Amino acid sequence: MPGRTVITIGNFDGVHLGHQSLFHAASDAAGPGGRVVAVVFDPHPATRLRPESVPLRLTTLAQRTRLAVEAGVDQVVALNPTAELLGTSPEAFVGGVVQRHHPNVVVEGPDFRFGHERRGEVDLLARLGAEQGFAVIVVPPAQGVLSDHSCVTISSSLVRWMLEHGRVEDAHRLLGRPYEVRGMVAPGDKRGRQLGVPTANVAAQTMLPGDGVYFGRATAPDGTWCAAAINVGQRPTFGGGRRVCEVHLLDVDLPLDDYGWECAVCFDGFLRNEIRFDGVNAVRHQIDRDIDRTRDLLARRQEA
Repeated sequence: MPGRTVITIGNFDGVHLGHQSLFHAASDAAGPGGRVVAVVFDPHPATRLRPESVPLRLTTLAQRTRLAVEAGVDQVVALNPTAELLGTSPEAFVGGVVQRHHPNVVVEGPDFRFGHERRGEVDLLARLGAEQGFAVIVVPPAQGVLSDHSCVTISSSLVRWMLEHGRVEDAHRLLGRPYEVRGMVAPGDKRGRQLGVPTANVAAQTMLPGDGVYFGRATAPDGTWCAAAINVGQRPTFGGGRRVCEVHLLDVDLPLDDYGWECAVCFDGFLRNEIRFDGVNAVRHQIDRDIDRTRDLLARRQEA
């Protein structure tokens, strides 16, 4: 006898602890031999509904897929929020999901909305489930405790707020892991090399934290994780411009002229704000201090 099919539907951007609690509940509901299907909107529905205010992405679809599988999902199905789909009535939307996936159980949070103008909600979902043969499990919102000991309801928008304000350690508390961006290493202006501190210029595919200097880890071309000092911002000392993510891998001699390799960057903590310095010597002195602090802070974490 085949196991139960359990589905959960959402954006799941960031795959934070709240999303993970949905996946864990779905896995429990599926039981031995069952399967969990996450139906993931990609791109975000706001790209169709409110293109002027689309939230910055925390994760690519590939990242969401990997993280969802790690949290107990068996299959991730991307759902393109076309104008036709977003114009579908709540009843027709659920009918389409049932026809495609034949769920025994649907797991959602209490704020789940679906169908045209988001008119569907979990009470309607439960009524439709009773008619169409699936149960509905509503999982309470997950709570998190921040570094200032305040208790918050975890959401993707709150993670974005934390990152925007450089609070990467609090973002970690909401995500359950350090925040990570990935991107190809692209040619920069070679300023770091001129300062004696070569950097990889990472073209991040997702949201960058607020401008500043961070400590963390990043991958070398062979995929090895290394300690890293990370600068995010516009480099005001050198005239500013577009925002960049520059990564200096500590104690690693890399062929940084070899562009085109993917670099993953984890932000473990905030070091300082980005400021304008009076000349190259002052910049180099501060970079040395940033590198020393990066070594010290990462070593303390390893010892803890």
